[in-house]
Amino acid sequence: MADENEAANADEAANADEVVNADEAANVDEKVDAAMVDEPKFKTDDEGSLDDPEAPSRILNQGEIDNLLGFREGGDDGREKTGMDAIIDSGNVSYERLPMLEVVFDRLVRMMSTSLRNFTSDNVEVSLDNITSIRFGDYLNSIPLPAMLAVFKAEEWDNFGLITVDSSLIYSIVDVLLGGRRGNAAMRIEGRPYTTIERNLVERMIAVVLSDLSAAFDPLSSVTFSYDRLETNPRFATIGRPANAAIVARLRVDMEDRGGKLELLIPYATLEPVRELLLQMFMGEKFGRDAIWENHLAKEIWFSEIGLQAVLDEMTISLGDVVDWKVGSRLQLEATPNSLVSLHCGERLMFKGLMGRKDGKMAVRVEQKLEP
Repeated sequence: MADENEAANADEAANADEVVNADEAANVDEKVDAAMVDEPKFKTDDEGSLDDPEAPSRILNQGEIDNLLGFREGGDDGREKTGMDAIIDSGNVSYERLPMLEVVFDRLVRMMSTSLRNFTSDNVEVSLDNITSIRFGDYLNSIPLPAMLAVFKAEEWDNFGLITVDSSLIYSIVDVLLGGRRGNAAMRIEGRPYTTIERNLVERMIAVVLSDLSAAFDPLSSVTFSYDRLETNPRFATIGRPANAAIVARLRVDMEDRGGKLELLIPYATLEPVRELLLQMFMGEKFGRDAIWENHLAKEIWFSEIGLQAVLDEMTISLGDVVDWKVGSRLQLEATPNSLVSLHCGERLMFKGLMGRKDGKMAVRVEQKLEP
């Protein structure tokens, strides 16, 4: 009986809770409906309700579009770029133009033409296609394979550079050096690694190119470019960070109906020791030296007026003694009539001589000429 009473009480409590919950839910629904009725529709400034599908959409003006993309009127005002403008500029690098480098490469082209003719005993013509600036990582990704990449070091500048020889030039050099007939294009065998003979012959050609490159820089700055290693995978020829800037000179080597391309890459970091020299605007073999001006300066410098001081004697005294000097004070020197007089030009001691008299004036006869 007790169990039956407890079960009946539980059923009654459950029914009561359901009635209360139902009443609360009804009250909440009524409040929501009332709020929806009283809530005003949200409208834009001048186009009407957003709930109205027929209402015209708002169009951004040009100024808002420019701000969204990060473009500003008035050009670059020194502020940090944002938006699409920053994304576009992230792929561009401002490179410094080095005018004298063009002179160096022009000199290299002439020297290579002569050296490769002697090297191959064939009619070789070398031409400069262009000189461009590029990120090192972008250059490695753009190398057409198969190719050979020679890493070299600038000894005096303590940095590296890269020479890329394309497949056409490799097989042409091999064909010429191994006695291939003229008038026949070099046979290209793709899909296999380069043989030891091919690598050795290309290394010999690279040595000729590096020798000419050193000679081309000689009038500007003495530097030795030494061969370091030869790679066929660009990943193993990494000489700098991918974002580093570099100069790329693209050369064309023609041997009648054979030939190919050779690319010379020199990072800006390698050229840093001679950057000031490469910024010169002078052109010519002597790299800015003007013979007429040099001769004129050499002649005119002999007519320059200089000051010459004859020092009889020198002594060290205290500042207190100097302050105590008065008119009539005597200063006793250690010099004698036969003592040598020192002749100074600026702060440099030039001569020593004896003091005397000539034509009623004090004179000094030079007895010793001192080496600077």
